[in-house]
Amino acid sequence: MMYKFGKAVVRLRIPILILAVVLLLPAWWGMQGTRINYDMLTYLPEDIETMRGQDILLDEFGKGAFSFVIAEGMDDRDVSALRQSIEQVDHVDSALWYDSFADLSVPKEMLPEDLRDVFLNGDATMIAVFFDTSSSADETIEAIGEIRELCGKQAFVSGISALVTDLKNLAEREEPVYVGIAVLCALGAMLLLTDSWLVPFVFLAGIGMTILYNMGTNVFFGEISYITKALAAVLQLAVTMDYSIFLWHAYCARKKENEDRGEAMALAVRDTVLSVAGSSLTTIAGFLALCFMSYTMGADLGLVMAKGCLLGVLGSVTILPSMILLLDKPLTRTMHRSLIPNMDRAAKWITGHFALFLVLFVLILGPAALGYARTPVYYDFTKILSGDDLQDMDAEDMQFLTAKNKLEEYFDVATTHMILCDAGMPAKEAEAMMDEIKALPGVTNVLGFNSLVGSSIPEDFMPEGLTDTLKSGDWQLILVNSSYAVSTDDVNGQIDAIDEILKGYDPDGMLIGEAPCTKDLIEITDKDFTVVSWISIGFVFLIILLTLRSLSLPVILVAVIEFAVFINLGIPYYTHFTMPFIAPICISTIQLGSTVDYGILMTTRYKELRQSLGKKESVTQALAYAMPSVLVSALSFFAATFGVGVYTNIDLIGSMCNLLARGALVSMLSVLMVLPSLLLLLDGLVTRTTLGMRAGQTRSDQGEVS
Repeated sequence: MMYKFGKAVVRLRIPILILAVVLLLPAWWGMQGTRINYDMLTYLPEDIETMRGQDILLDEFGKGAFSFVIAEGMDDRDVSALRQSIEQVDHVDSALWYDSFADLSVPKEMLPEDLRDVFLNGDATMIAVFFDTSSSADETIEAIGEIRELCGKQAFVSGISALVTDLKNLAEREEPVYVGIAVLCALGAMLLLTDSWLVPFVFLAGIGMTILYNMGTNVFFGEISYITKALAAVLQLAVTMDYSIFLWHAYCARKKENEDRGEAMALAVRDTVLSVAGSSLTTIAGFLALCFMSYTMGADLGLVMAKGCLLGVLGSVTILPSMILLLDKPLTRTMHRSLIPNMDRAAKWITGHFALFLVLFVLILGPAALGYARTPVYYDFTKILSGDDLQDMDAEDMQFLTAKNKLEEYFDVATTHMILCDAGMPAKEAEAMMDEIKALPGVTNVLGFNSLVGSSIPEDFMPEGLTDTLKSGDWQLILVNSSYAVSTDDVNGQIDAIDEILKGYDPDGMLIGEAPCTKDLIEITDKDFTVVSWISIGFVFLIILLTLRSLSLPVILVAVIEFAVFINLGIPYYTHFTMPFIAPICISTIQLGSTVDYGILMTTRYKELRQSLGKKESVTQALAYAMPSVLVSALSFFAATFGVGVYTNIDLIGSMCNLLARGALVSMLSVLMVLPSLLLLLDGLVTRTTLGMRAGQTRSDQGEVS
């Protein structure tokens, strides 16, 4: 059946190429029409309290995003004019400053102490800005840009929306460079490691088309995360390069047996489909495992990459064969001797020292597993621009960070919590609740409706707009400023204490904001990491089981790649490198799914040879056969991802690309050294637990000295 498919591809090669080119137009349109989401908190489950509270805030109060504008060295009248100008910006619901409560002619000393603490501190003052759209909405990002223009050089805009704005600007500037770097690095690796000067360009053209198809079809999802957009093209290039290389090698081998180019290609397509089926399925399974995360950004990345992998396979057996046949003559003329030497001696050396690699495996496994279990991660989204290293950041990219530092410097505010509670709560109870919260360690001030009314400003004198800002329907809004940074143990303990006080006064009250959402994120992703890891292992194990028809080989292969994963994710623990929380979850599944095919290639060959040869000769020949392909694949993967990791100023992207690059190398070494050693050690078990091997093993081992 696959041979007939190959014949059809050969016969229809020109229509296939025409269709491939035509489809680039709707793919480009779809790519442009796909919205990019830069707010990672929006991927939290919709049914948790913090997310439901944000929906209430938006529905009942008409407020979504929230920012502080910090002005320094400005005259009161200029600040008042700035506040009024900010309120005129589209999608700004309201802007609060002390002139929202009293005329500028009223001495500041007559204002309630809570108001002075919130809005004034020496030469600096602060304006609280509420938006009627969500933190990551396009309208909010546009509004942040307009407010920054109004502020000039004496005022600074803080808040998660300001972070999203800076991140969007930086990512949009860098993303085209990612693809360029990945292409150039992969091209350099392939020019050195393949046997033709022209074929790498053909590979990149074919893969480039499937990348555009993948990015274009994302329009059906409506939106994707910026992480998915930044990584998808690079990952698809790195992961699907194997399929192109295999087709080329199969075609070259078949041409030596067949003078008819069409017949050779039909057989090569058949060989490719049969050979990459198992490896592509493991890769797709690894990506699909991410869909089981409660934190739905995993599904965002997983679905896009699984789709990209599938399109890569289809492209390698339709578009690429058509291009190779069209360019057969120049491809033949530009062939050269491969720079990769014969691997027979290297394979014999490795199998001859297999005991050494088994000892290293045992010695490294414990520390690697310990480091893996204690992988240091951070959840503070303010670090995703450039981690802890800001030296290479431009001032334009640091606007949010500058505002954040000003907010902490002048007002000792690292984050702001928002309380939604019963609007009908008696004033005395509301005041008592706020007093208890204000007494908590790390709480700098509390601002609510009942902290403004009273002896200084009677409720009847409160401006109607201000009342609407803090009360709406059944709910009232209270702001709690904290000196504790997001995602720290201090702020998480503070959140628990505030929530306990709140529930004591109003069991239905809700605590929302960046820090409570991040606390939920920590708890959810901790569980996700375990669930996704086991699901990806289960998927890959089942696919290998069905492909190799063995009970022992899936265990060996998964163990070898998981050993590599442990090393890759364990290194940060010993080097004291803290990575973004999403990195280990994604890397563990991607590395397993995309590099286990190195082992499948070798093990499949070993299984075939074991029918007629002894165990040592079978493993040695299988290793020599697999080494060139594994080297080309792993080094191409490394080149494509490492270059992006070095270039980017977005720490999250850089961390993931560097981990993927290192993971490719570690998996390569693990497969080339540990896997053959385990096959030699466990040969007897493998032959007894693999269909079709037992009888052959008995015959072939006669007279062999191991």
